[in-house]
Amino acid sequence: MKKIKEAESMEIGIIGLGKMGLNLAENMVDQGYTVYGMDVNPSLKDKVNAKGIQFAESIEELLSDFSNQKTIWMMLPAGEITEAIFQKIKQHLSPGDRIIDGGNAHFEDSKRRGAECEEKSLHFFDVGTSGGVSGARSGACMMIGGDAEAFAEIEEIFAAVNVADGYLYTGPSGSGHYLKMVHNGVEYGMMQSIGEGFNVLQHAEYDFDMGKVAKVWNNGSVIRSWLMELAFDFLTENARLDDIEGVIHSSGEGQWTVQEAMKMQVPVPVIAQSLMVRYSSMDKEKYGEKVAASLRNGFGGHAVVKKED
Repeated sequence: MKKIKEAESMEIGIIGLGKMGLNLAENMVDQGYTVYGMDVNPSLKDKVNAKGIQFAESIEELLSDFSNQKTIWMMLPAGEITEAIFQKIKQHLSPGDRIIDGGNAHFEDSKRRGAECEEKSLHFFDVGTSGGVSGARSGACMMIGGDAEAFAEIEEIFAAVNVADGYLYTGPSGSGHYLKMVHNGVEYGMMQSIGEGFNVLQHAEYDFDMGKVAKVWNNGSVIRSWLMELAFDFLTENARLDDIEGVIHSSGEGQWTVQEAMKMQVPVPVIAQSLMVRYSSMDKEKYGEKVAASLRNGFGGHAVVKKED
């Protein structure tokens, strides 16, 4: 990775020291930055300080640590908490200071936040972050929206914390999170396809070693990928996956991708279907299926499976 020039003169405050935020903060420390961290959980203080990150228990304390221009990087869940923290830190910053949102906010929210910051002569960057926890720690992939001239002033940060060729300036505010939204929609479809393929193998007449299948598919095949590497890891450990429920949570980006596609009348059948499968996986009552089974019984006399007492 490219090392930032004179990194020690750059101070960065990270709000949200969960798995992604803390790993990103450690990554920045490795690159020579002075990093301040803030989280609502004070029990993290000793752990965070031990990693060379100066822990603050409040936003006011975090901001007081800076000796010059402030760069605040939020790593928070999309929604109310991001909005609340954004509004609070915005009131404490001075013209020329920067706010970076590295979470998965909706791009329309990022467009609005960018406009609000512009009114106060602040710089706002919406950063779609990919690569998972390991990427945050040792080299991520980021898609950055915001003012082009202001981005040029901090581009070295992204060169330092991402893998080679692993960041892209995408345009004005909102564009970074828009690109990440579509990225996650693609991710939904890829994971669903892999899951369906292994499901066929699980029901086949042949006794496939799932871990070995994932390994061979990830060496030289067209579908080799990091997702297949992950499949190899967990299928080697427990091929039947009998210790987990088949419930797939959805954090929102797939839904936003489908909504945006529908607004533009752009077909995304694979992404849409993968989203529906996630919703179905969380429906334990399966009331709709019960209705369909009952209808089939009503018009054709087909059997229904009764619940056991």
